[in-house]
Amino acid sequence: MAVKVIKPGMLSTVQDLGRPGLRATGLPPGGAVDAFSLHLANLLVGNAPGVAGLEMTLVGAELEFQTDAIIAATGASMGGPTPWRPHAIKAGERVKFGAATRGCRTYLAVAGGFDVPKVLGGRGTDLRAGLGGLGGRALAKGDVLPIGAGAKTIVGRWSVDPTIFPQIGEEVVLRTVVGAEAAEISGGISRGEFTVSPQSDRMGLRLTGPGLVRRTNAELVSSAVAPGTVQVPPDGAPIVLLADAQTIGGYPRIAHVIRADQPLLAQLRPGDRVRFRNVKLAEAHRLWREQARTLALVQQGLRGKLR
Repeated sequence: MAVKVIKPGMLSTVQDLGRPGLRATGLPPGGAVDAFSLHLANLLVGNAPGVAGLEMTLVGAELEFQTDAIIAATGASMGGPTPWRPHAIKAGERVKFGAATRGCRTYLAVAGGFDVPKVLGGRGTDLRAGLGGLGGRALAKGDVLPIGAGAKTIVGRWSVDPTIFPQIGEEVVLRTVVGAEAAEISGGISRGEFTVSPQSDRMGLRLTGPGLVRRTNAELVSSAVAPGTVQVPPDGAPIVLLADAQTIGGYPRIAHVIRADQPLLAQLRPGDRVRFRNVKLAEAHRLWREQARTLALVQQGLRGKLR
């Protein structure tokens, strides 16, 4: 059972929910940049949340299924199968995605998952380390991805209402908690609007906009950073770290995008505008619990709908 890549798209990689527990060795967790969307796509085809799917960036892939399969797409709008619901695909059928009209990354899950080898406990692709996925690289024309055993039948006709999930847009407000070195930056991150730079990737989003000025020239000891950390390099243009970010950094950490808003962060693309709004840590925890509860309710509601 396999899928053949007819066209790979701009940047398509096999991703799961990452490799937790290895940060002390210098290996970032990686995995899907929008973990929420991959989690949901997997639920829609009857998989466990962390099963490996396909992450497509800005321009999607064209795939030929060599076996009957059940698939679902979530995240950015790239055409292709109707999102937020599963689809039964016949052997020999092609599934084609196009350029994203909203958002940055689309996730495709297939029942049984993409059965690439596990490396250091995960199947996701780490492009800089050259490990995981399909040879540690993005997909290329002619690649064949094996599929594991999964659900075979969709019971009834149904979909999930997308309005209950984070709404992707070209103007986004990201909620943050205060960073360790926030007091070193005059005015803070919340004082203006920023634009996503084309110089962005899975490591982080570079932003242009109001220059952020540091009050001191003192050297900083490199400290832990994580996806969502907002750093300010000497040029004053902030960087928001994403899934493949380094594990430590020496730039001031002025804020951290809360986990509940990281799906929105992951879907920003060059030219999109973003503002930041600070919230208390207790509010960040409450919002994350609400999002986790939403996914749990979806999972519960889908019981018996695939077999």
